[in-house]
Amino acid sequence: MYRLLFSLTVILGIQSCNSQHSTPEVIKTAEDIPALSFNVAAVLPHDTLSFTEGFLFHNGQLYESTGSPQDMEQTRSVFGPVNLQTGKIDIKGEIDRKKYFGEGIAFFNNRIFQLTYQNQICFVYDEKTLKKIGQYNFSNKEGWGFTKDSTCLIMSDGTDVLTYLNPDNFQVVKKLHVTANNYAVENVNEPEYIHGYIYANIWPTDKVIKIDPATGNIVGKFDFSELKQRALGRNPQSMETNGIAYDPATDKIYVTGKMWPFIFQIEFNH
Repeated sequence: MYRLLFSLTVILGIQSCNSQHSTPEVIKTAEDIPALSFNVAAVLPHDTLSFTEGFLFHNGQLYESTGSPQDMEQTRSVFGPVNLQTGKIDIKGEIDRKKYFGEGIAFFNNRIFQLTYQNQICFVYDEKTLKKIGQYNFSNKEGWGFTKDSTCLIMSDGTDVLTYLNPDNFQVVKKLHVTANNYAVENVNEPEYIHGYIYANIWPTDKVIKIDPATGNIVGKFDFSELKQRALGRNPQSMETNGIAYDPATDKIYVTGKMWPFIFQIEFNH
């Protein structure tokens, strides 16, 4: 997603001038959430023209979807598998950047679902032919990120809500409110389902939270700012962390960010 920032979340210990969560009590609750540690196991290349919006594995292959801000003419709204030797996307689908801004993608039942940012449209493609076979409209004001569990697509929309959707008709199954000790946490983005938990970026920071899908409670948080600093050292145009992908075949986890020159394979207890 790409927009002006109107609020930041309490969970990160960051306050904006119009935040309603600015009391010492709230700051204390943020400190109660465990900080999670990680190690960098490998560093791979990433295309610095990729304005990352979606990041996931499917059938052992890393996929990425990107957006295309109008003030960055070099960017495109595309998706496809990532070449781990070059970091570039083998483009399998693209939408008109003059009409749409590409967001997260998900695979479900031989279909690819691609969110758009503010058009309230999800495009659907046949996984084998890559032909567009339909689209769904949704009522959320914006579309941000996608993941899934065994039965539902799970969409983030920049609020504190994760929307569970029936992949066969895009009807809402339920909504999960993300909270830190009963305080709503907004700007939830780019979710990833890993071993029974949902991990998600908090835009526009370098924080990733660990969410219990049974309750919506945040049970842990990562700070990937050191990874962003490494990215900035190579490419000063690197932006926030935005992408966490889990490969169940190898039990490996990868992290990147918008226009980063690197993809980091990280290790942590999960």
